[in-house]
Amino acid sequence: MTRTIRMVLGFMILAAVAACSLPRGAALQSEVLAEQDNKSPTFQVVEVTRRSTPALALWPASGWKGSYRWLSASRGPDSTTIQTGDTLNVIVWDNQENSLLASEASRSTPVAGLTVSPSGTVFMPYIGEIALRGMTESEARATLQERMLEIAPSAQVQLNVEPGRNNAVDVVGGVAAPGNYPLLSRNTRILSVLASAGGISSAMVNPLVILQRGGEVYETRAESLYAEPGRNALVRGGDQIVVTEDDRTFNVLGAAGTQKVIAFEDEQVTAMEAVSMMGGLSAARADPKGLLVLREYEPQHINPDKPGPEMRQVIFSLDFTNADGLFAARQFQINPGDTLLATESPVTRVQTILGLFGTVVGFASTANNVAN
Repeated sequence: MTRTIRMVLGFMILAAVAACSLPRGAALQSEVLAEQDNKSPTFQVVEVTRRSTPALALWPASGWKGSYRWLSASRGPDSTTIQTGDTLNVIVWDNQENSLLASEASRSTPVAGLTVSPSGTVFMPYIGEIALRGMTESEARATLQERMLEIAPSAQVQLNVEPGRNNAVDVVGGVAAPGNYPLLSRNTRILSVLASAGGISSAMVNPLVILQRGGEVYETRAESLYAEPGRNALVRGGDQIVVTEDDRTFNVLGAAGTQKVIAFEDEQVTAMEAVSMMGGLSAARADPKGLLVLREYEPQHINPDKPGPEMRQVIFSLDFTNADGLFAARQFQINPGDTLLATESPVTRVQTILGLFGTVVGFASTANNVAN
């Protein structure tokens, strides 16, 4: 019996001694950064402090272009303008006897379906080509009226304009009713168009509004568009609007409240906000001095003549145990594609080993009592 107990105790002691190699939820900071002491390290380590954050803010953005570009709001005229492809329906009224334009019975002549040509003109019988593109409906009617004086001094013109594709916008996706929407005035704003299209789909996560115009692309978060009146920009004929999901993410690993891929909830996310989004650091396991941000830059970002990294792979180290590190975390920006690693505290390993030794001692004491 005594021999058996001794064998069991021996195996348990060996297991306790080997506790340093037990599986862990995260690496130690010293393990991750061990290579920095080599003669030729393959990554750069940067400590994030209040002193270093202004310089780090000048580094090139990784994972995206760094910010969204959007149009500022302005006010345009309340009437729309005639564009190529619009259809003009004209009615000419003339009470003059022997009129070239109207019969004695009706005193009016409809001239329907006049399409504005690529050169911006329409053809009117007896008058010829008339340039109307860029005019409001009232301006175009006055122009037609003036040209009519040449052949019918008493004639009056009635005009109706049907907007074509160049006087409308396309809402492509991300809304309840995608389609082509005519502009009722030059003061039509993007929120009005989105409302006409049924609004942004409730199934969209972190929706991003994209406006394409003349080869340029503008983007803004939908929440910013709703919250800031200055972003409710005017739309123009030919604009294309797409609503999609903001696909920017960062990874979270180690001794954190969660381990997963997290989407950007705002246009900019600081390290402090990222820690909150990942459920904080594990109180029982994490090393508050060892929050690491792993980031990879593109080759063109390595430029000795400009502020930026010295190597493509950079590890940023943040210390959450003092005010300097906490304030720095509120300024340091997380980039799409970053990996946040909450390293494990060395104390956790010591506690594990001591716990195993305590278990062994308790078992040994019990075994001796049984043996006696």
